[in-house]
Formats: sequence, C-alpha cells, structure tokens
Amino acid sequence: MPGPPRRPFRRPGQPFRPGPPPPPKDKGWDPVAAWYDKLVGEDGSDYHKHVILPGTLKLLDPKEGESIIDVCCGQGVLVKPLLETGIARFTGVDASPKLIEAAMKRHGSNPRVKLITADACAPGPWADGSHDAATCLMAVHDVPDPVAMFSNVAKALKPGGRAVMVFMHPCFRIPRQSHWGWDADHKIQYRRLDRYGSQLDIPITTHPGRKSGELTMFHHRPLAELLTAIGQGGMGVVACEELYSHRRSQPGPRSRGEHRAAEEFPMFLALKAVRL
Repeated sequence: MPGPPRRPFRRPGQPFRPGPPPPPKDKGWDPVAAWYDKLVGEDGSDYHKHVILPGTLKLLDPKEGESIIDVCCGQGVLVKPLLETGIARFTGVDASPKLIEAAMKRHGSNPRVKLITADACAPGPWADGSHDAATCLMAVHDVPDPVAMFSNVAKALKPGGRAVMVFMHPCFRIPRQSHWGWDADHKIQYRRLDRYGSQLDIPITTHPGRKSGELTMFHHRPLAELLTAIGQGGMGVVACEELYSHRRSQPGPRSRGEHRAAEEFPMFLALKAVRL
C-alpha cells in the first residue's frame, strides 16, 4: 500500500503552490484498455447482455432515487441500465485512467454520473458511506487484495446498504486449470478441474497468437476464502445466484450432452451482501 504523498520542496518564505495529485500507483487494466473497451463497449459483451447484466439487476433490484457506486466500473457498462431504472446518482470508480476516459466520453456530460480514477484496493475519499448500493462486475478475480476491496465497498455504503458482486465462478472457471472433456461411452460433457484449493495468480494473454506481450492477472481464490474476505471487509452475504451460459451448440452428435453441461455448470457467481 503506498505511503503518504511527499511534500514538494520549497525555500523558506516561498509560497506553496500545490501541484497536480500523483496518479494512482495501480492503473488496473490501462495497458489493455483499448482492447477491453472494444470487447465490452457501452452495452457489454454477449455475456454481459444476456447473463451478467440481467443477473446483476435482478439481484441488486435498484430503486428510483437511489445512489449507486460501481467499483471497478471499467468503461461504464452499468451506467446506462442503472440510469434507466431511475436512480438519482451513479458513481463509477476504476484504477484505469483510460477506461475512465472512455466512460467519460460516453456519460461524462450526464449530471447524474460521477466517474473517479482510483484504486479499489486503496483507501480513498470515494468510500464515503453515502451510497445506497454498490456493484462490482467481473473484477473480484482481477484485484490482488479482495479484503481491501470489499472493505472499501462496505465503507462506500450507508449502514445496511447492499452490494452485488458478479465474477467468474471459482469452482468451475479457473484459467488453465479447468477444462471441458467428453465421455464418449456415456455421451456426456464433463468439467475437469486440475486445481481449485490453492490461491493462484494466473497471467492471461490478452491477444492470443499476436505475441503482443499484453497480459492481465487472474487471481483465483477458493470460494471459502472469498466468502471469508467479504466478512472481513465488513459485509455479510444474504443471497447468491449462479449464472449459466445462454449459448447452445449447433445440432450434432454431442449437442445433447453439451446442452446439459451448459445447464449444469454455472459460468458466473453473483453474491449479494449487506454492510454490517
């Protein structure tokens, strides 16, 4: 965690003129912001549109006049659907200046929208206890310190305020450690896990095959550790939804098994917690 900012040197009697604040140490997905913005855009990816956003709104149940903060907001994929529910104020926080800039271009002129460049794992004035609800979409596995992030989410909420977090299901979706397999004898598609119970920091190539060197880090944590981290952060889980893929394979000899697997193995986990 970074220490306090240093005071600029000045000679005795020289008036103090504060300079611009230092940029956040952690710039999140800044190196891959252009790629991610193209992938997700304003309305979201295919999975955002059909699974993640509907699941989030159902569990969050936003109310007219509420203030909602989106932690790790990226380019603001939640701004439009939340504003359409009649909320009074949307605040977005993300460590990537480039993603915040993309969100500003789309929504910065709206007086109900406030966008902040800040590290979700570091203390900040944005966690001010003024919000009715909070969201965090597809980012729990992107931060190295989930307790710090959950603590800041809790601090951003009013007492009793609620938060909805959606992320890759840690029991079934672990990069490089979970795979599909086919059992020809029983004609079933199964899910194979090579590792689950260990903490894993897994580098992910952003552009496979291009050799661009751009990486993001996926932090796998077992479910028990994540639930404990939420509690340590000052929140208690009150509801859970497991979100399944909407996609189905083309007709063929494996389609029945593949369809059943899609209905049995959830892709995402959605948790609703309240500030204690």
